[in-house]
Amino acid sequence: MLLLSALAFPLALPLGLPDAAAQERRTLMDLFFGNRRQVQERSIINLNTQPQRRRQPARVTAPRPERAPVPMAGAADATAVTAPPAVQKMENARKILVIGDFTAMGLGKGLTAAFADDPSVSILEQGSGSSGLVREDHLDWPKELERLIAAEKPKLVVVMIGANDRQTMQMAGGRERFRTDRWFGEYEARVTKLVTLATAQKLPVLWVGLPPFESPSLTADAVTLNSIYQKQVEAAGGEFVDIWDGFVSEGGQFIVSGSDINGQPVRLRAQDGIGFTDAGKRKLAFYVEKLARRHLGDLSVTDLIRLDAGDLPLLSSLPPQAETPVKTQPISLSDPSLDGGETLMGASRPLPAAADSPRDLLVTKGELKEAPIGRVDYYRMDVTGATR
Repeated sequence: MLLLSALAFPLALPLGLPDAAAQERRTLMDLFFGNRRQVQERSIINLNTQPQRRRQPARVTAPRPERAPVPMAGAADATAVTAPPAVQKMENARKILVIGDFTAMGLGKGLTAAFADDPSVSILEQGSGSSGLVREDHLDWPKELERLIAAEKPKLVVVMIGANDRQTMQMAGGRERFRTDRWFGEYEARVTKLVTLATAQKLPVLWVGLPPFESPSLTADAVTLNSIYQKQVEAAGGEFVDIWDGFVSEGGQFIVSGSDINGQPVRLRAQDGIGFTDAGKRKLAFYVEKLARRHLGDLSVTDLIRLDAGDLPLLSSLPPQAETPVKTQPISLSDPSLDGGETLMGASRPLPAAADSPRDLLVTKGELKEAPIGRVDYYRMDVTGATR
C-alpha cells in the first residue's frame, strides 16, 4: 500500500521550469546530485548574465631595426679554413704530363694534390675518360702525345691507360677480337710506339699499371695487360710502376676500403668498383710521386734565386774592417815562467805530513780516529760504567 501511494502522488517539482522538464523522469542520481539539465541551464544562464570583459585595443608598436648578426668569438670563415690559398707556380716550373683514360684522370688529380705545395712542379692533366690504345678513331694517342710534347715541353711523361681496351680492334686486315694472338701482337706494338715517342726525345716515361677491379673478369684482363705494359715499356726505355698491392687485401682480393697514404682506413674505390675516391686518387699518386721527384731532381740555387747586382748588398752596409791585431810570440805550455814560477808542477816531491792520516792509522796500526761528539758512532764509558 505504501508503494502504491508513493507512485500515485508524483514528486513535487521546482516551480518555474517548463512542462517538458516537469514531465521528465527523475532518477536516483538526480535525487542525490540534482537534475543534470538544471545544472546545465544554470551554467548557461550564468555565462549569459556574466558581464563581458572589455577588450583592450591592440597596441601598435614600431618595428625594431634588425641587428646585424654578431660573429662568435674565435669563429672563422669556413672557406678560409678548408681552402688555403694555392701556391703560385714558378715561371720555369717543371711540367709533368699525365695522359691516358679515366684512370689517368684520377691519377692527375692525385698528383696535383701531391705537388700542390711545390712551386717548382706543375701537373698537366690531359687524360680522356673514354680513350685507349684500341680505338684510334676516337683518340689517336701517339699523335696527341707528339703534339703535347711539342707544345708544353714537359720534363716527365706519365701514362695510365688500358681500362677501355678490352674490345675488338680495327687492324689493317680487318677487325680482330680481344685476346687473340694477333690482337696481342698489335697491342704490344702500339704500347712500344707510344713509349718511344717520349724516350726518343730524352724524356723519362712512367707507365702506371692497371689496378684490380670488382669484376673478376676485368681483374683477370688487367693482370694480362699489366704484363704487356711491363715488358714493352722497360724494353723501350721507360719505367713500369706497379700499384697492384695498394688496392688488394693480403690474400690478393679486390678491396673497396683500405689504408691511405697515412695508414688510416678509408674508402679507396667508388661504388661501381671501377673508379677511385679522392683518397684512392691520392694513393695512386703516392706510387708515382717518389719516382717523379727522382727523375726531376731539385732545382739549383741559380734557378730559384737570381744572383744579379740587385740581390747583392751595398758596400756601405758592410761592417767596418777590424783593426790589425798585435802579433805576439807564442807561449809554450811547458814553459815554467808561464805562471811566474821556475819549476813545473810535480817536479819536486811533496813534503811529508807532520802526523799520520786517518787512512795510514787504519791501514798500518788498525786505529780509528775518535768520532765527533753527537754522531751515531760516538760512545764513551763514564765512571759508572754506562755508555753515553
